[in-house]
Parts: sequence; structure tokens; C-alpha cells
Amino acid sequence: MERLMGLDYGDKTIGIALSDELGWTAQGLEVIRRTTVEKDYARIREIIEQYGVRELVVGLPKNMNNTIGPRGEICIAFAQSLHETLQMPVHLWDERLTTASAQRTLLEADVSRKKRKQVIDKMAAALILQGYMDSNSKR
Repeated sequence: MERLMGLDYGDKTIGIALSDELGWTAQGLEVIRRTTVEKDYARIREIIEQYGVRELVVGLPKNMNNTIGPRGEICIAFAQSLHETLQMPVHLWDERLTTASAQRTLLEADVSRKKRKQVIDKMAAALILQGYMDSNSKR
């Protein structure tokens, strides 16, 4: 089985997570510091080729009342652009509370603020991907 990739798309970074080969668990892989669209996509493409990724899952930040705000619109545009550029399936996954959940987990683990900043995005990406995989395994 090929892997899935989860992406937590932010203003300055893109958190990347991958599924294991069986599609059971998601692990944070890395955080891309955004520079140019070309460089960002080149790195994403490298990871896809290196790990045999067949589908992407992009976190969609919704408002608590289930509406989509400006940040959500940006993520939808990013997902469509990824799909067109990479010619592969891209799914949007409601990511409400994933960053907050990742933050809470790291606080409970007593991870320093500096270290939290370095891992929060890939951890959020892992939570997005895990949520997507869990919901699809129940079908």
C-alpha cells in the first residue's frame, strides 16, 4: 500500500505528516519553511517520490459554526493548486482544534516553548492525517 501525506498549511510553514505503509498511523515528518511556491512544491514532490505517497490530505480550518473563513479559503486554493500541479488526489479534512490539541499535548508533555514551535506544525499535520484515516477506516 502506498502512503498518505497530511499537510498543515500555514502562513509561514507547512507541516508534513506521513501514514505508515499500512495506513494505520500518522507520524509527523518535517516542517517546510515557506519561501516560494516553486520551492515549497518541489520539496512536497520530493517527499511524495521518496515515500511513494498516493494521496494528500490538507487541513481545512473551519470556524466553530462550520463556516469557512479567509484562512479556509486559502487552504482550499492551496489544495486545488496541489491537485492541479501534482495530478493526484487531494482531500480536505476539517482541522478544527488540531493545532490546539497538538499544543495541549506538548504542554502536558512539558515541552519547552522553543521546541514546541519547531514541532507543532508537523504534529498538527499528523493529527489531521490521523483523523482522516480513522474516519475512512470506519466505512
